[in-house]
Amino acid sequence: MSTLTPRPDVVVVGAGVIGAACAAALARDGLRVTLVDADFAGGGSTGVAMGHVVVLDDSDAQLTLSAYSRRLWADLSPTLPADCEDERRGTLWIAATDAELSVAGAKAGVYAAHGVDTELLDAAKLAAREPALRKGLAGALFVPDDRVLYPPAVTRHLVTRARARGATLREGCAVEAITAGSVRIRDRSGSTSSISCSAVVNAAGIDASTLTPGLPIIPRKGHLVITDRYPGLCTSQLVELGYLESAHTMGGASTAFNVQPRATGQVLIGSSRELVGRDRSINEPVLRAMMRRAIEFLPALANCSIVRTWTGFRPATPDSLPLIGPWDEVAGLWIAAGHEGLGITTALGTAEIIAAGITKREAPIPAAPYSAMRAMPALASAAH
Repeated sequence: MSTLTPRPDVVVVGAGVIGAACAAALARDGLRVTLVDADFAGGGSTGVAMGHVVVLDDSDAQLTLSAYSRRLWADLSPTLPADCEDERRGTLWIAATDAELSVAGAKAGVYAAHGVDTELLDAAKLAAREPALRKGLAGALFVPDDRVLYPPAVTRHLVTRARARGATLREGCAVEAITAGSVRIRDRSGSTSSISCSAVVNAAGIDASTLTPGLPIIPRKGHLVITDRYPGLCTSQLVELGYLESAHTMGGASTAFNVQPRATGQVLIGSSRELVGRDRSINEPVLRAMMRRAIEFLPALANCSIVRTWTGFRPATPDSLPLIGPWDEVAGLWIAAGHEGLGITTALGTAEIIAAGITKREAPIPAAPYSAMRAMPALASAAH
């Protein structure tokens, strides 16, 4: 005798870190949740991400969400299994000049106003903390509570938490359409079916705008390089202060110094950004520029063996803030997408905003800045 699966209250589309976090939060709140993904949990942009949990201050809204979400990661940390490689490494925002060190000092003041601990390091303190950095740097701002983790494993852990609370995971099910109260899917055999529900969360990353036309999301390609094992080469995530300028220039290709020590002893090297549609190929000139920048700050990288190079896509919005909240054009549709390079950092905070909205509770932080319906600049054009 077969048992019918109960009609879910919510279907979450996309089992990357954002969708997995939403599913876990909604299931915790007592809702029946079905999580669907065209491939597998922890794939997509999550599977090729850098894995930092970092507070950024490009805007007050970005700082509020990233700081809140980082606190949630710290709370979750004791429950994470070893394969999540969660480490409180901290971030060093590197100042190459005295002028940049002044910028770092101002940044410290902004962080302090939001309750984020920092320490301003002069040249000598920076050299003592990270001796492999090149000589002559002016100093850095250290943010000690930033974390590093392994996104695919963390995502699988969030899915496990959701399933333990009754959620259903359906992998290999491509969503073809989202309508009011229904999601149409196609499984790996080619069979199509519909799932009826009260609410849908579109957490499909760069595919979110395909499923919900009108969402201002565009893919931005990035390159990453990982080395062989060199334990101790650096101890904190290292980022140049010019990173934010690079991250939010929506024109041509850009690169910036961003290096991350991994629990394995390997070093993960970024970062680059391009608007090239969905071309996944390695852009050799951009990759070379990215590596030159990394070696300029961390000369020892020139003698390190590279294990792998890959590309991935960040789901970007014109104003560099995610889309979190209801999509008024389709009844019952909620959006959790457009996080660009902060998807790992802000996943837990995003999930709490979505769960509060669907269960009609007050949001844990002001949600208006992330409204999916907000006015914003037009998207930049990109090659296809």
